[in-house]
Amino acid sequence: MNTPAEPTDDGRGGPQDGPSAGTSPPGPPAVPGAAPATASGEGADDRRAVTGRRRIAFAAYTDAGRVPGLLTLLRSLALTNPDLCEDFLVLHPGLPGSAFDAARRLHPRLVPRVAESRLDVFRATGYDTVVALDPGMVVLGSLLPLLALRTGVAGVPRPGPGGGAAVPDGGLLVIQSQDVTDTALAALATGGEGAVDRALSSAGLLEPLGSRYDVPAGPLHDDTPVPASTVVLRFDEECAASAPARAARERYEMTDGAFRAAFCALPGPKHPELLLHCALPFPEGERAPVDLVRQVAEVHRQQGRHDEAVALLTDAVAGRPDLPRCHETLGVSLMALSRYEEAEAHLLLATVSPDFAARAYGQLARLAWLLGRTEDARAYAAEGLDADPTDGNCHAWYVRTAPSPAVVPAAAPAPADEQLAHVALFADGQENAGDKVLPEAVRMCFGPDTGPARWYERSVHRLVDGAALEELNARRGVVVGGGGLFLPDTAPNGNSGWQWNIPDGILARVTAPLAVFAVGYNVFDGQRYRRERFAESLRTLVATSAFFGLRNRGSVERVRELLPEELRDRVRYQPCPTTVARHLDPRRDDDGHRDDTVLVNCAYDRAGLRFGHDYGHFLAETAAAVRAIGTRAEVRYAAHMPADERFVHDLRREHGIALPVEPLYLFTNDRIRELYRRTRLVIGMRGHAGMIPFGCGTPVISLVSHPKLAYFLSDIGRPDWGVSVHDRSLGARLAERAAAVLDDHRAAVADVHGRQEHLWSVTRDNLAGLRDLFGLPDPFSAPPAPHVPGPRAAGAARGLHLPDTRTK
Repeated sequence: MNTPAEPTDDGRGGPQDGPSAGTSPPGPPAVPGAAPATASGEGADDRRAVTGRRRIAFAAYTDAGRVPGLLTLLRSLALTNPDLCEDFLVLHPGLPGSAFDAARRLHPRLVPRVAESRLDVFRATGYDTVVALDPGMVVLGSLLPLLALRTGVAGVPRPGPGGGAAVPDGGLLVIQSQDVTDTALAALATGGEGAVDRALSSAGLLEPLGSRYDVPAGPLHDDTPVPASTVVLRFDEECAASAPARAARERYEMTDGAFRAAFCALPGPKHPELLLHCALPFPEGERAPVDLVRQVAEVHRQQGRHDEAVALLTDAVAGRPDLPRCHETLGVSLMALSRYEEAEAHLLLATVSPDFAARAYGQLARLAWLLGRTEDARAYAAEGLDADPTDGNCHAWYVRTAPSPAVVPAAAPAPADEQLAHVALFADGQENAGDKVLPEAVRMCFGPDTGPARWYERSVHRLVDGAALEELNARRGVVVGGGGLFLPDTAPNGNSGWQWNIPDGILARVTAPLAVFAVGYNVFDGQRYRRERFAESLRTLVATSAFFGLRNRGSVERVRELLPEELRDRVRYQPCPTTVARHLDPRRDDDGHRDDTVLVNCAYDRAGLRFGHDYGHFLAETAAAVRAIGTRAEVRYAAHMPADERFVHDLRREHGIALPVEPLYLFTNDRIRELYRRTRLVIGMRGHAGMIPFGCGTPVISLVSHPKLAYFLSDIGRPDWGVSVHDRSLGARLAERAAAVLDDHRAAVADVHGRQEHLWSVTRDNLAGLRDLFGLPDPFSAPPAPHVPGPRAAGAARGLHLPDTRTK
């Protein structure tokens, strides 16, 4: 599961978006390793070794006398790049920790580290990309283009002795750590004036930058304005600066209070960490501007701190019914805490404004549907469409809640005690194609009848109350899954902290045999979330379940970390049933005929967490791969959701390549499987853009932007079938691997079939126990195949994306 099946929980995109595609998510500490959890149990999920996500930092070397310059640099960086917040590595000769107290008040991610000199930015820092600045600099423009650089060491060469060009030791540098060779390090070890230039020259590393990124303040005449194109202005201690240059610097010499006020007053997007750092705590005795309070609350909400958002907004809207935008955010936050009655009251207050009515009604429709009030949900959606006939969220809820047409059932429903209850995310309409195929695949594991006669369907997002509990307990068993349901922000609720909206007290009263089947831990690399409620619910879930199977060994490992020792062994491996589709319905096995096509798929939910600063690189590299693969087969695009089609638009606009689109979100499950069965190769970013074709017997290459893709490839012993979206040689790797598959396609298909056998063996073993649990016959009449061991490479997915030594 990649995206929500229900219409989005927030008309604005809300918590599912994360940082923008051009902004890296909050990162871990400088030295590789998991980010430590805070006292509240909150921390960034760190799986960079799996996804290949770049670690980026700014750096500056300072001694005691240059700390004031460092403060000015930090202020200028924040005020000119408010949507940018990377780690800031402060190298120093051994200053006491208190020397950086003032700097910590200006930047939330300061990392002091003892160093011999500024040259230590070239040595092992724990970062992939380091932008080396200097306390004598001020930032006047956007540094985002520097973070997109991927090769060598970039700097601004200056005229040197004898008419040559040299990079000054104190100049701006953008260092790609994997390119710093032993030759360069040896040249740096000699030290002295010009060490940087000698190192870059001897190793051939210099990537010239435009002069605007390092403009000396000294040579300017006293009345010459600083060029408007200047991005970084550098002051040398030995050179006097011009009056305009000094004025440019003095703009950032201010008190902490003035800096915080200036940052909060900036228009446009701000990085959530910087906003919280500068806005909080609000000054005592003063009433903070309502819009600023709402912005801070919105950051809390998007980062899963719904209780803090509610606390802020409750005070802000007290006695103020005239703040519809605040009431809307408060209502959504209350809904995420499962305080539904209060949420409905505030959302109704938000509908009084024509500007926010449709969005608020969309939220009200979702709230009513969560509580089982389908008629109210449809009425709210209709009100929203009256307010704005173009509102997509209200339209989706209006369609979803339409009365079912009167049809004669193919078979009379079985008695409740002969049915299985299925708790899952059920997609319909133009929703995620993978989430349409998955529930049916789960049911096929238990027999050929996947319809309502044998299955009682319950959406995972709807509240389980006493009445719903009775319906579940009336069944012969309850199956929860599959899909990546262990995700905190797709449809947040205060009852469980993951997608099943069930309170612990209700969960503990489930008496029907409960099986958690092929569920995945879907937290994104770099995503922050609070673990306490989720961990508590997880313990109750594992203790209550008769079977607890997760769809990859990476998820097994991650979930076991959150459980007490006595429950860890109950967590077992159960592959996603989409990966064994050929065995679940052997009548549809491939017959050898395939179209001469290659299908590509990309995903854009939480784009900042997927791509960081590398989206432009990803697009250019995949464009090159598409051109190369297109000489061998027709390349088409498989869109699992309408939003996936952004890739096609961006590829055409930026690189002049037009791809035909297969809108899988409009297809039936059989047609989706048939499309994947008939193509020769699938290059996919969504989890099910890899698992479904693999299950149909089709070779796959995964574009790894989420740990789950690498986990699956590790399970089948084929980590080489994945390429990180951050890989510097992405285009060449994709073209090379695609060519290998297409050149010996028969062997590639046989490899897929062979690796399926282990997944099917595990699934058959698990189903044997589940049939006994539920009292079901064996739906697969053939004698069970002998146990097939897993591939030798299977295990924890670690270090799957190593540096590309070929570029050195």
